[in-house]
Amino acid sequence: MLKLCTETTRILGQYEGLQISKPEPKLRRTNRIRTIQASLAIEGNTLELDQVTAILDGKRVKGSKREILEVQNAIKTYNEILNFKPYSAQSLLDAHRSLMTGLVSNPGQWRSTNVGIFQGDRVTHTAPQAKLVPELMSHLFKFMKSDKETHPLILSALFHYELEFIHPFTDGNGRLGRFWQTVLLSQFHPIFELATVESIVRDRQADYYRSLGQSDKTGSATPFIEFSLSTIHDAVQSLTSSIRPKPLTAEDRLDIASEKFGPKMFSRKDYLSLFKKISTATASRDLALGVRTKSIKMSGEKALAQYCFINRRE
Repeated sequence: MLKLCTETTRILGQYEGLQISKPEPKLRRTNRIRTIQASLAIEGNTLELDQVTAILDGKRVKGSKREILEVQNAIKTYNEILNFKPYSAQSLLDAHRSLMTGLVSNPGQWRSTNVGIFQGDRVTHTAPQAKLVPELMSHLFKFMKSDKETHPLILSALFHYELEFIHPFTDGNGRLGRFWQTVLLSQFHPIFELATVESIVRDRQADYYRSLGQSDKTGSATPFIEFSLSTIHDAVQSLTSSIRPKPLTAEDRLDIASEKFGPKMFSRKDYLSLFKKISTATASRDLALGVRTKSIKMSGEKALAQYCFINRRE
């Protein structure tokens, strides 16, 4: 687990060092579609990528009403991913309601009946009694919020496993568990808004269920956490490998600097520390461009000048 966390963190550092401007909307859109299609496919949804794309574009597609609604709900929910509070039980209930409205009779509510998980005619997991669910979920969120030592990648996987074990809803636990892990990961690092972890899980679906079963059988979350960390690692590696940063223009560098410095004052030296491969003259030209376009305010002169962004690009 520690090895996977270390290697994933190293890849994240490489990504940060690429000094690329914000990912193109096309990449964000493409990966979001892949994520939604993959997570729903794990639950048996048969719609393909082109059909999910058409639904996102508001076009009509051939398919069952239920499967189309699953996609529509997932699109809406993933689009709001940054608005969910990762350590809030109420926010988790809101996410379930968003994902499952029109699909179950009680979206956004803890289950009120006891359930078992079947594979064919065989019960593979008996979830805790329904009356225990609110307390178990409350304890889980308290633990997640208070734990300051465990690596966030491990915590995200642990939460995913515990949610599947508790099985707090009558239906939708799988897709919600994967979604909420992405909520937790996105808080840890913004790259997870782009990385398609769910696609890796779909490709290894048999291993996904096997690791859940092994964790249940041994009474330890370790098998699932190890599986989950491997999917996170491979998703991040795949994403960073696909990104080929183009030479930065002055506008690109100003965008990156705007994100870095925000409304704070900074000097040309500070700007150069952010872009170590450019010359002092290039830095001066960049900053002069920002002043001319009125995105930067300048005070002082020459090497002693101080700058701040005033019309930040979003």
